[in-house]
Amino acid sequence: MRDTILGLLAKEPVHGYEMRTRLMRALGPAGGALNPGQVYVTLSRLEHAGLVRGAEIEQTAHPDKKVYELTAPGRERVEEWLADVTWSRVAPVEFHLKLVAAAAAHLADPVALVDSQRLELLRELRELQDLALGEPGGSDAALLVEGAALRLQADIRWLELCERHWIERQSR
Repeated sequence: MRDTILGLLAKEPVHGYEMRTRLMRALGPAGGALNPGQVYVTLSRLEHAGLVRGAEIEQTAHPDKKVYELTAPGRERVEEWLADVTWSRVAPVEFHLKLVAAAAAHLADPVALVDSQRLELLRELRELQDLALGEPGGSDAALLVEGAALRLQADIRWLELCERHWIERQSR
């Protein structure tokens, strides 16, 4: 979530409530599990780390609000995040949020990010296939390698769907 918030801040400075709204919109039905306090705690930690800067904004009709913006080290972290091709084995939520943030802030082409990620997963799949050749059929290790390969194949298929989505979105 930390990197996603930094990526979304690359577009423009925002208040914590606005950030939560953007995250919930990006996550769709999965956003219901997003704890509102988590966004504020993350923003506070990012500020303490020097990746964002908070500024109080006076409002005439409402209480003052704190708006956060990226610092130079925060921008560097976003660039590192966008270049990172490690893949979470739990769910593709982080990668989905990376695409949304990259598109919203015009940081990177989501289709190019999908392509880079797919190349990395194909590389990992080739490694697994090489490992599978060295395992005797029916062994416990062969079953594990087969399961890992099937997971990678499903992730690659999902990336193909992501690519189609972002290409269609760009053509609108």
